[in-house]
Amino acid sequence: YGVCREPGGRVVLVRGSALADFPGVWSLPGGGLEHAEHPAHAVVREVTEETGLTVEVAGVRAVVADVVPYPDLGVALHTDRIVFDLAVTGGTLRDEADGTTDLARWLAPHEIAELPLLPFTAELLGVPVTPLPPDAVRRRGPFPPPPADRRQRFGAYGLVTDPAGRVLLTMIADGYPGAGRWHLPGGGTDHGEQPIPALLRELVEESGQLGRVVELVGVDNLHNPAALGPEGRPLDWHGVRVIYRVAVDTPTEPRVTELAGGSTARAGWFTPEQLAGLPLTEVAARVLDRRH
Repeated sequence: YGVCREPGGRVVLVRGSALADFPGVWSLPGGGLEHAEHPAHAVVREVTEETGLTVEVAGVRAVVADVVPYPDLGVALHTDRIVFDLAVTGGTLRDEADGTTDLARWLAPHEIAELPLLPFTAELLGVPVTPLPPDAVRRRGPFPPPPADRRQRFGAYGLVTDPAGRVLLTMIADGYPGAGRWHLPGGGTDHGEQPIPALLRELVEESGQLGRVVELVGVDNLHNPAALGPEGRPLDWHGVRVIYRVAVDTPTEPRVTELAGGSTARAGWFTPEQLAGLPLTEVAARVLDRRH
């Protein structure tokens, strides 16, 4: 999702059409990822489709999760939403034709406050969050089952440091993609879990450390069309990972405490000099290269 804001404070919002799960409800423009698509590319594509504006990503604003019950289907849908700040570079605002939105408008803060909003949109724009009525959800069919040979996983990871400037890394265990390489601490979020609590939970499980999140650093995208892991067969794997800077104020000797999963073999603190020559995962190498 994207925030397009004018100097005067107006923001672009779109309204759900009769084809949407929430018809008549307004939200920031955006939508789901295609398989293997980078979130930053997805938001540019989705915003153009829904508004006619061409945009470029200026930064990452927030990452939030929510759970929406679908009583008629007997399921509760967990959605992870990455929200980018966007700069408008061209195009003309127009409505989407035959899509899941039917109106696109520049709206002032006082106008936004009068509209029915998806809760994540209200929260991000500083508007009181008003629960939607139970009948607001109008999905017309069941969710399709995921393809048997594909996986998409959302995770939260950390650039974790201590007061001495050491960096905490975790080694991937045998049987998992990247085995033997040092990785950023973190992992997949559980159903209903926000990314920051998920990261802090993973930090305890993988290393026994208590941390505090300092800032959101960025978003990483991984596509491995033939990832071989504990499933025992190659999978077309798409990982979306948000990266936070995390401080551990009172570091201890790292100890793997996770009772299930087994994807972490060991954990360790490393000085900047010790990082040289370590076998790192690609995301760890990228994040460590720009950590200053």
